[in-house]
Amino acid sequence: MRIAKSIHSASGPGICVGHAGQWFALSDIKGYQDVTRISELVRDDADLRSLTESIERQAAELAPARPDFEHAATIVDPGSDIWGAGLNYRRHSEDLESEQPRSGPGSYLRPANCLIDNGGYIELPRQSGRVTAEAELGLVIKTRCKNVDRSEWRSVVAGVTAVLDMTAEDVIRENPRHIPWAKGFDTFCSVGPVLVTLDEFSDADLASLRIATVRNDETVAAATPADMKFGLDRLVEYFSAGRTLEPGTVICTGTPGAVPLGAGDTVRAVVEHVGTLTHPVRKDEAHPQEIQRPATHSEGG
Repeated sequence: MRIAKSIHSASGPGICVGHAGQWFALSDIKGYQDVTRISELVRDDADLRSLTESIERQAAELAPARPDFEHAATIVDPGSDIWGAGLNYRRHSEDLESEQPRSGPGSYLRPANCLIDNGGYIELPRQSGRVTAEAELGLVIKTRCKNVDRSEWRSVVAGVTAVLDMTAEDVIRENPRHIPWAKGFDTFCSVGPVLVTLDEFSDADLASLRIATVRNDETVAAATPADMKFGLDRLVEYFSAGRTLEPGTVICTGTPGAVPLGAGDTVRAVVEHVGTLTHPVRKDEAHPQEIQRPATHSEGG
């Protein structure tokens, strides 16, 4: 099944679901009119079966929807955590002239206010002179979980999606401790436009998905999860270790390569058989030439 937030109405974006090659507005399906969070639909396999059965039972009464994926709302539910895995592909670690971590991936937790909908502008902040974009595969957690063994990772993941992740690269080159700050600017993350449930992919299918970072129609970097240092199973185990992941949590699994952005560029994250995110880029016009960073001090920490 495919799920998106891409039907815009007076009350905001609604949820639509794709089944058997057709899309339907969730608000048209009896029993689901009040559902507003994707995480409510994918809590377990029984929920998905119930939704599928409802669609099939009501199909004759449902009008097909025509969602606009080029301007789809992010699939991230309000308030959900967004975890990121850093340096999980060798090429990206080489780009940053950094050694890949050995015991687990580089990691960060980013604020929800950095999210934008598909098609929205990426704003280049005046606090950075080099912003890069990175295509990634995202995992969406479906059930409250903690200390998940890697062998059980599929049991807690609802599905996969595309991610476009931005970084103030000059900031982290100056000091790697600044990673969360360098990734938390407004407009610095896009997730969607579609969540594809995990039942559509075998492990082999997932390992062969092509993930590409594309700028101005040129593919700058591409790879598959088979090239990850830490696989999808290990990432779920790692991020759930000692902490509770709530339904709707997104795990960004790392990028095959980043590309620097300039005003006027268009950048895409393309995940084969899953979805494409496309974003134009512009500068912060209030201070287009000025690079300003917070004052730094000598405290430890």
